[in-house]
Amino acid sequence: MGRVAVLGSLNVDVVTRVARLPGPGETVLGESAGRFAGGKGGNQAMAARRAGADVVMIGRVGADDAGAAYLDRLNRHGVRTEVPQCADAPTGTAYITLDEHGENVIIVVPGANERVEEQSVTAAALGPGDVLLCTLEVPAAVVAGAARQAAEAGARVIINLAPYTWLPHDVIDLADPLVVNESEMRELADSDLIPGSLLVTFGAAGARWDGEEVSGIRLDDADVVDTVGAGDAFCGALAAALAAGGTRREALEAANRAGAEAVQWTGAQPDAAL
Repeated sequence: MGRVAVLGSLNVDVVTRVARLPGPGETVLGESAGRFAGGKGGNQAMAARRAGADVVMIGRVGADDAGAAYLDRLNRHGVRTEVPQCADAPTGTAYITLDEHGENVIIVVPGANERVEEQSVTAAALGPGDVLLCTLEVPAAVVAGAARQAAEAGARVIINLAPYTWLPHDVIDLADPLVVNESEMRELADSDLIPGSLLVTFGAAGARWDGEEVSGIRLDDADVVDTVGAGDAFCGALAAALAAGGTRREALEAANRAGAEAVQWTGAQPDAAL
């Protein structure tokens, strides 16, 4: 079984609940729901760990209480960390507003995530059978360099192109798969990038990886608590299944189940209060 290395962001999610999301220029009253571990990188690392993978997290946090609390959480859950603390930037923060249906709007202040360096990937010592899972809440140049380095070492590269960011053609070619949601797919279609291995997620409707498809898992409305992090749970479980030697079908099914589970708790990770 290979390892999963996750290159991505570590954010503290500050969550507010509202009856409905505000429109442009509108003010609504909200209720604090707490402070939680989040960020696409951290979410995906924890999801891969929940799925049974040996996981190393590659990123950066600030030299602050929030960063120290996040690192402690990762280590307590068995995630090895290549995460230096940054003295000149705070831990990244995401301000999340949730309505009563679990839909959300999110504003991210990157902080230390913008200081992630490619050298951390070297320290992870990836090789054949391992998987590098990347997201784009860290500098694109770092993702590109890490993908090339991992592929040269014989590791599988998965790129979750979220938020959508243009990457060099040779980096897109390395992704197996390139993972996008429907809105990112539209941006990809308008670009000059043509992935050789493409996985599109459709939320509650399931996912398609080239010719392989899975249908969404039906849930009662009352079971949908919070949609934040469902895509990250999908990606983490996908990487874990592939690192374990699973087929495309097996990996898709595992990822689909993880995404459906993730909407049934508050926060991007279960029991993630910081």
